[in-house]
Amino acid sequence: MPDWLDSYITYTENSEPPRLYHIWTGISVLAAALRRKCVLNWGTIPFYPNMYIVLIGPSGRCRKGTAMSAGFRLLRTLGLKIAAESITREALIKELRLANDTTINPDQPTSMKMHASLTIYSQELTVFLGYNNQQLMADLADWYDCRDKWTYRTKNMGTDEIHGVWVNLFGATTPELLQTTLPRDAVGGGLTSRMIFVYEQKKAKTVVCPFQTPAEIELEGQLIADLERISIMSGEFKVTDEFVELWSKWYTDTDNLPPIFDDYRFSGYVERRPTHLLKLCCILNASRTGDMVITGDDFKRALAIMKMTEVRMPFTFSGMGKSKDSDVMQRVLAILGMRGSMTRAELQRKFYQDVDKAALDAIIATLVDMKSIEVDYSSQTDIVIRFVEDPLNR
Repeated sequence: MPDWLDSYITYTENSEPPRLYHIWTGISVLAAALRRKCVLNWGTIPFYPNMYIVLIGPSGRCRKGTAMSAGFRLLRTLGLKIAAESITREALIKELRLANDTTINPDQPTSMKMHASLTIYSQELTVFLGYNNQQLMADLADWYDCRDKWTYRTKNMGTDEIHGVWVNLFGATTPELLQTTLPRDAVGGGLTSRMIFVYEQKKAKTVVCPFQTPAEIELEGQLIADLERISIMSGEFKVTDEFVELWSKWYTDTDNLPPIFDDYRFSGYVERRPTHLLKLCCILNASRTGDMVITGDDFKRALAIMKMTEVRMPFTFSGMGKSKDSDVMQRVLAILGMRGSMTRAELQRKFYQDVDKAALDAIIATLVDMKSIEVDYSSQTDIVIRFVEDPLNR
């Protein structure tokens, strides 16, 4: 295939999830196939193609599970190590240890390295993480950078050593469940800084008959065959001079940071943004070629996907601020995004148990200032509040 990810997007066109969900599902599948067998040595720092990707959106409205299932159906044909969706910390560590495998660098055929590559694929990420499970979150944060050796000391069973740690995570949840799972002081650093949050407000379209056509069935077979070829890739990614030039300009130009990153909740993410971008460049390169030479086009594509995702990323933490009405504000925005528009009276009836008239007026004023909604005073009966659609969804 000229490009596996492009073909995967074509394969999922006859489905309801937003395009951005499909893009990041395909990226996670590609990462799972590559495992720790491929690396980009950036100076003295190795970058491996693992990512922590989380689909975020209101429950039942965005088709998060549908998007994940399409990718998982392809991934499971490879027979890779995939963790159970509900698992204890101890059992997860055991699964990682049992994922041991070996790889040979084509540039050094006589050398053989051990690696423990495991993908976590969880449609209910909050179930996987558990409530305020800080130890598991600390482990996941530790595994993200793919240590050569990770040591686990048990109370009664001695010491376990895992060589060549590599963990790839793909999950989904809602902003409300994320709020109950993560302690407030964990937002902004630690595990959340290592995650790409892909937020969508609603499904892309309605598909009454999502049956596969003969062309889609044929394309599925081609995707699986190409994914198998990608899964046997091994060795070191190289970069072109054009890539280095584009990277250097981007890395030194701090003015490129979008205004959303003024938010303290993204302080850790901003620091890790270059890491996310380099990992994504590796994955996108493997999507289109097996030569493992990352070009300027790979960089441009990775940066475009990142920027497109970051526009809506702040909605992930809606309701997780210190304002007493922050959670209600997020729910008001969610229902307006789903309905398109509502009268003020309808909104008050919907949220009368949560906020009074003055508080709702304050929420509406705040959302107007954010340019997330518009208020129409032309009606003689009641004002109409309209959701301002994201330009990326038009």
